[in-house]
Amino acid sequence: MLKTKGLVHFTIPVTDLDRSQKFYTDIMGFKTVRRNPHMVFMRSGKDLFVLTHSEKPIDPNPGEQTDIHTAFMVDGTEYEDALKFLESKGVKVLHKEERRKGTFHGYSAYFHDPDRNVIEIIHLQNDPLSDTGN
Repeated sequence: MLKTKGLVHFTIPVTDLDRSQKFYTDIMGFKTVRRNPHMVFMRSGKDLFVLTHSEKPIDPNPGEQTDIHTAFMVDGTEYEDALKFLESKGVKVLHKEERRKGTFHGYSAYFHDPDRNVIEIIHLQNDPLSDTGN
């Protein structure tokens, strides 16, 4: 068995690097770390992810389903303001919920990025590593 130590980065596929970089900086508030012709390296807090150009169409979920998504944490004081900001920028929230059971508890909202990747913002209210799954 491998013995990994953690996550270094993850990749979000995109079809237009300029459009996606603008969305993830101007809407999501992330910082650009580096860019090359087919990737944009982004930072959220201390975490890194990569927007990578994809030649294939991106359609991870049918319709407005949200099962396949990437989740980012927001502070509780920022959650409602974030929803208002998304609305002011024309970003449609697909689904909102207050989750009290399962692994991740808190208020969350799901929406699409420009390529229909589903993004979740969550005001996480528990430590998922200590959760019993109730």
